[in-house]
Amino acid sequence: MNMKKTEPHILVIFGASGDLTKRKLIPAIYNLHHQKLLGHPFAILGVSRTQMSDEEFREKMLEFLPENEQNNDFVSHLHYESIQTSEQDEYKKLKERLDKLKKQLNAPGNIVFYLSTPPNMYPVIPMHLASVGLNSQEDGFKRLIVEKPFGTNLESAKSLNHDLLEYFNEEQLYRIDHYLGKETVQNLLVLRFSNSLWEPLWNHKYIDNVQITSSESLGVEKRGGYYDHSGALRDMVQNHLMQLLGLVAMEPPTVVNADSIRNEMLKVFQSIRPLTPETVSANVVRGQYTSSRIKGIEVPGYREEEGVNKQSRTETFVAMKLQIDNWRWSGTPFFIRTGKKMPTRVTEIVINFRPAPHLLFNSGEEQKSQPNQLVIRIQPDEGILMKMGLKVPGAGFNVQPVNMNFRYAELSEAYLPTAYERLLLDCIHGDATLYSRGDNVEKAWELMQPILNEWENNPAAPLHGYPAGSWGPAEADKLISGHLNGWRYPCKNLSNDGEYCEL
Repeated sequence: MNMKKTEPHILVIFGASGDLTKRKLIPAIYNLHHQKLLGHPFAILGVSRTQMSDEEFREKMLEFLPENEQNNDFVSHLHYESIQTSEQDEYKKLKERLDKLKKQLNAPGNIVFYLSTPPNMYPVIPMHLASVGLNSQEDGFKRLIVEKPFGTNLESAKSLNHDLLEYFNEEQLYRIDHYLGKETVQNLLVLRFSNSLWEPLWNHKYIDNVQITSSESLGVEKRGGYYDHSGALRDMVQNHLMQLLGLVAMEPPTVVNADSIRNEMLKVFQSIRPLTPETVSANVVRGQYTSSRIKGIEVPGYREEEGVNKQSRTETFVAMKLQIDNWRWSGTPFFIRTGKKMPTRVTEIVINFRPAPHLLFNSGEEQKSQPNQLVIRIQPDEGILMKMGLKVPGAGFNVQPVNMNFRYAELSEAYLPTAYERLLLDCIHGDATLYSRGDNVEKAWELMQPILNEWENNPAAPLHGYPAGSWGPAEADKLISGHLNGWRYPCKNLSNDGEYCEL
């Protein structure tokens, strides 16, 4: 981790009584404090409609922290202010509290505002902050962190960007995607651009296809009402998985900074071949999980979940094939797959290399489909796996695939920060490298919009069922047929005898 301590600052969390604050943000800030990465003085001001005193807020947050002698010191930095966040007049009270905290800390006006709120408040809170001058950087930096979703379609994404930019400039905006805070995601850049082994091979001449998979073993749980208006494309593909694609496919940046890296990612999005109503069905598969038995237990289908429309056509699974029309990737397809109620929770990037031009040691049909494969595991058990062929001991030249792998967990002395720790620290330092930029967000939505339009406007657009606990509908296998290895399946189906995850 970057061991540079932060400047004195105040972190204001809107929605401080919510689940994200308790389970993710406060524990992340606590860990940064524990690692001595928060320079003094600093303060955290929780803001919400719920009536609470500073002491009550501290007591509630203590429930989500490990027992440690540093707890009392940490919670002394926590403060709380109750306001009606939708009412402009209430922000005068917030400004007065912040002015008071600045005097107590004897610190400049460096403030980070974190919107841990429903999306409908994203345009409202910045407007009210600006009404009392809390967007001004005359006395110190002012930064605004916004959680996804960044819109629900292209039109709403453009509208949100317009509203945010009316009161904060792009350099002040930090659109957080916790996937980009994971150590293995950041290591993609180092793996690619600091190793001469990979860069000459990272192109269409040597790579047959690239797969990006993010699967979840859980269903929608108690979020059926929300998810039924979202779906897998909006929830996962447009943001998380498109960002991963951008990092895998981008050209080397001129320097390692926010603008250079995000400029290269934007070029990738601009190079992706747009889908049309005529090409959506041939390149995109959507599915919805159905009832099944998993390890002997009856599991309900998506339409039987609480809060879900019984006639719902919302997708819980998406697989797609994208083509990048540029010099590096022409002819090499990128396959994306995500779904709920699948055999395991895993996110990984798979690089399938082309086979050797002449199979000198091929002595059986089974060896024809064993080219080199690089697996970059994002979660869980973060690490990197390389598959290659080696000779089986004994007479002859029988070849079998073997694994060379590395796990971050093996770096026993290295502290592995959580995604929120890394991203919060980066924002306080003013480093937006791992945050999404407005034009990138809009371009990703532009690529997804033809798919949404086809599904919404064409009642005959296919929706394929797949049994809960499986790897999705059979049509997803047809999408990738003809390409080396097919989909990578790191685990068996849960409906079989158990679960085994490689890496």
